[in-house]
Amino acid sequence: MKDYTQMTVGEIVADNFGNAAVFDRYGIDFCCNGARSLPDACLAAEVDREQVVADLTTVTSRESVFADFKSWDTDLLADYILKYHHRNIRTQGPAIERLLTKVCNVHGDKHPELFKVQALFLGSLADLESHLEKEEVMLFPYIYELCDAERTHGHVGGFHCGTVEAPIRVMMAEHDAEGERYREISRLLNSYFAPENACASYHLLLKHLKAFEQALHHHIHLENNIVFPRAIALEAKLKA
Repeated sequence: MKDYTQMTVGEIVADNFGNAAVFDRYGIDFCCNGARSLPDACLAAEVDREQVVADLTTVTSRESVFADFKSWDTDLLADYILKYHHRNIRTQGPAIERLLTKVCNVHGDKHPELFKVQALFLGSLADLESHLEKEEVMLFPYIYELCDAERTHGHVGGFHCGTVEAPIRVMMAEHDAEGERYREISRLLNSYFAPENACASYHLLLKHLKAFEQALHHHIHLENNIVFPRAIALEAKLKA
C-alpha cells in the first residue's frame, strides 16, 4: 500500500488520475499547488487527512479507467496536451462564451454575479490564448528537441531563453493565475450549483463551465507535475 502522506498531491494524481476526483471533492488543489505534501494540502483545505487517505485507497483498489499518463513518453504527453487540451480550449471556450452571454442577458438582472463571471471568463480566454501560443511556439518545440536528442543520443542546441526553466517559470505563474481565476468563478457560481429559477440554458452553462475548469486542471496537472519536471531533468542530463 502506498504511503500517501509521504507524497505530494501532484504525485498522487500522476500515479492515478482517478485520485483527482477525491481531491476535487475535498477542495484540494492538485495542479497549481501540486508540490504540496498531502498532510499540508489537507491542513490548508481544513479536511480530515485520514478520511482523504481512506478515499484515495478506495480509488487505488479499483481498476482505473484513466490513462496512465505517467507511463507515457514526454513527447507523447506533449502531443496529447497540444492536440486535446489546447484544441479543447479553443473550441469549447467560444461556445461557452456565447452561452454565457445568452444567460447574462436573460438572468443578469436577478443574478448580477453572472456579469462578473463573464468578465473573468473573457479575460481567461484572452490570457489562455497568449499562454497557448507561447507553449506552441517557444516551449514545446524545445521540449521536442530535448526528447529527440535523448532518443538519438544527439546534441541539443542552444535555447534562446538560456534554459528550459525560464519559460517554465512563466508558464507555471500563468497557471497559478488561471487557477485563482477559476476559484473565483466557482465561488461566484456557488460551486456550479444552479439557483432555483435557473432555466435549461443556465444549467447547461454551469455544466460546461465546470467541465472546462476540470479540463484546465487536468491540463495544468500534466504540465506542472509531469512534463515540466521531466523537461528540466532531461535538459540537465543532456548538458551534463
